[in-house]
Amino acid sequence: MTNISNLYPVDDTQQASILLVDDTPENIDLLAASLRDDYQLKVALSGARALAIAQDKDMPKPDLILLDVMMPEMDGYEVCSRLKADPTTAHIPVIFVTAKHDAGDEEYGFDLGAVDYITKPFTPRLVRARVRTHLALHNQNQQLFKQVQERTQALQDSKIRIIQHLGRAVEYKDNETGAHVIRMSHITRLLAEHIVNDQAWVERIFQAAPMHDVGKIGISDDILRKPGKLTPEEWVQMKHHPLIGAQILESDDDPLLLMASVISLTHHEKWDGSGYPNNLMADQIPLEGRIVAIADVIDALMSKRPYKEPWTTEQTIEYVDEQKGKHFDPGLADLAIKLMPHIVEIRALYPDEPSDPLGYSFFKLAH
Repeated sequence: MTNISNLYPVDDTQQASILLVDDTPENIDLLAASLRDDYQLKVALSGARALAIAQDKDMPKPDLILLDVMMPEMDGYEVCSRLKADPTTAHIPVIFVTAKHDAGDEEYGFDLGAVDYITKPFTPRLVRARVRTHLALHNQNQQLFKQVQERTQALQDSKIRIIQHLGRAVEYKDNETGAHVIRMSHITRLLAEHIVNDQAWVERIFQAAPMHDVGKIGISDDILRKPGKLTPEEWVQMKHHPLIGAQILESDDDPLLLMASVISLTHHEKWDGSGYPNNLMADQIPLEGRIVAIADVIDALMSKRPYKEPWTTEQTIEYVDEQKGKHFDPGLADLAIKLMPHIVEIRALYPDEPSDPLGYSFFKLAH
């Protein structure tokens, strides 16, 4: 039979740390004698002390806990339950050391999250074997968890790169520069992090914002690049691009694509209901759509276009204030005006560069 400790050896370059918990010093001495040559040992003579050691934020967590069941005030079952309820200690393997032999007691302990039982009286050889096995299993689980995290992150990175490529495809279609897309995404994040207390949501809107105009892929170049005013018929076609983008990005279960789809669909809606494509108004417009709408307009106003010179900061502030409650969410308009110095800094960090036909490498968005 293959020894699992040979497959997943404990790192011998740094001794594993084991917490011994028992209210009887003689039992602690027996366990310590069995393990002290191979492991770093910590000792607790009560359940409360064991929790204090394991949950100490300033000390490394034990790699494994040997826990007596029958202790006064707080028994081993309660200690185990509290350890497993705490995210910082839930991963630590717990082995009960007890004189109880009842199958019901063992089942209860396993239900609480223990990985094994050692019954008293025990032999040093048995203790060492059980400890070695469960440290190896724990090491295996940690390695697998790390691999899953790495692969999950790789998939997330690939998804973001695909989204960035889609955004770059829109740049080829439209007259707007890549720097505009980067700036409005950073402005979007700036606004979001001041009103949403959820860093994951803030990061998601930052990554999704570049997709706001992906629906322009489905609009004729003659319309997108027309230097003059659009005819009523052309304008009807242009108003379809939010719907096209939403259809391209729609997803049943991917939070990033779902948010990108919502942004595409709603970033041309206006607070007073005069926007398109669905004439939503006020809080009917999802928050992500409202944030991207104002971020997109602010940077567009302050940018040079073939048909206009860049607006000054003062002109932009005046326009945003005038459109408060009309085009823009009033609260977001006030926030954008308050944060205008930071918006100006973002624009300075990501200027348009004429030497780059796309304005900027889209991958600067990730930084």
